[in-house]
Amino acid sequence: MLANDLRALRKSRGLTLAEIALKLGRSVGWVSQVERGLSTPSIGDLRAFAELFGVPISLFFAHEAPVEVERGVVVRSGRRRTLGSNESGLVEELLSPDLGGSFEMLRSIFAPGAGMAKPVTRPTEEAGYVVSGGFDIEIDGTWHSLGEGDSFRFDHKPFRWRNPGSVPAVVIWVVAPPVY
Repeated sequence: MLANDLRALRKSRGLTLAEIALKLGRSVGWVSQVERGLSTPSIGDLRAFAELFGVPISLFFAHEAPVEVERGVVVRSGRRRTLGSNESGLVEELLSPDLGGSFEMLRSIFAPGAGMAKPVTRPTEEAGYVVSGGFDIEIDGTWHSLGEGDSFRFDHKPFRWRNPGSVPAVVIWVVAPPVY
């Protein structure tokens, strides 16, 4: 649900309603109503939220569960939200129903030869499981070459990745708290 995702993004970045309102040029009341699902933001508002949080706007276009009892619980394979693009070398599918929980789960597909140029540090604990292909990850200055069935975990450490192989690498990635 959009409201839960916006609230989770704000909280994961340690921002208050007032700070968000100021950055968006909106009232605190309006931001609060959006986070509670009482107001619906326009496409322009969604672009502003996406830019503010540093996420793709596509994140906000959920594929709702076809059956009400599955909403917020089940994500069917054909209804995943896709993030990223082939041009970036990384396409991710959100496996979690939304960003409202204490973690997010992603299916990350790393293109052959793609890589992250510079390490980044996020205020998160992260773990991953290599489903297929080869995948290298640098954690806190040390490179690790992983293959199918290997896994990793790190907490608040600088990291970057690369796919040295000739086939896509598929990794299930868990991030707590959610950052998308």
